[in-house]
Amino acid sequence: MEYLGRVPAPPLDRFIDDIYCLSGVPRHRRMNVPPMPSAHLFINLGEPARLLDSDPSVPSEVFTDGWFMGLWTRRFLVEYPTRVRLVGVHFKPWGLSPFVDIPVAELRDRWVPVDAVWQRSLDRIRNQVGEVASAAEALRIVEEELLARLAEAPARGLGLVRHTGVRLETSHGAVPVGALADAAGVSGNHLAVQFKSHVGVTPKRVARIYRFARLILSVDALRPVDWSDLAHMAGYFDHAHFSREFKDFTGHTPTEYLALRRRFPAEAGFPPDSGPMPAD
Repeated sequence: MEYLGRVPAPPLDRFIDDIYCLSGVPRHRRMNVPPMPSAHLFINLGEPARLLDSDPSVPSEVFTDGWFMGLWTRRFLVEYPTRVRLVGVHFKPWGLSPFVDIPVAELRDRWVPVDAVWQRSLDRIRNQVGEVASAAEALRIVEEELLARLAEAPARGLGLVRHTGVRLETSHGAVPVGALADAAGVSGNHLAVQFKSHVGVTPKRVARIYRFARLILSVDALRPVDWSDLAHMAGYFDHAHFSREFKDFTGHTPTEYLALRRRFPAEAGFPPDSGPMPAD
């Protein structure tokens, strides 16, 4: 498949990592996706895709048009159609908040149809994007839609969450939450309440996901991997905790994950996102 992405212009770049087009024939039909520090918007222009929760009690869903996903705290699976054509948005963990009128917590660990969030908008957006031939033009259309929907006045507490969230992002989750609260001049409870409002989870959970993302992105499957060194660099000081969290987030032990990466190297031209892995 081909991935074409770009970082949007200010002020959208405060809330969005990139807008992208994904098209072509997938190398693997089913991908296992661990928690990553992103919320998502998908506008599907191709055949239906199926989403499956790692929690077997949650029924799978098929999407023909588009869906939002908040921050995920557990892994999920995506089953691609035989040919993919979609436009996506990677929001920063706090990035969905100024674009939606529903509590962001309602999108955590869930996929929700676009029209349930942006009322009666998806057909118009899909028609606009579907009528253009170039991926660059499709990205421009989606960027304009996002800019039009960006709230003019930030909601209460979003500035605090963004400021502390950026510190978690740049430190890869290494800054203690207590230090974040002290630096912001607020209590830990207040910071947690604001994060739940604008991210859907506590800052401690966001830090865990950033820490895990740093670990995964540090893995070079072409070279010998010292898991103890990588875990320590990422801030895991308890090996048993690291092993449990790795298995929870990926469904594999570190050794199994590395073997899978070596069997199925990442596709050339994709962004540095080594989290999703083949599940078929």
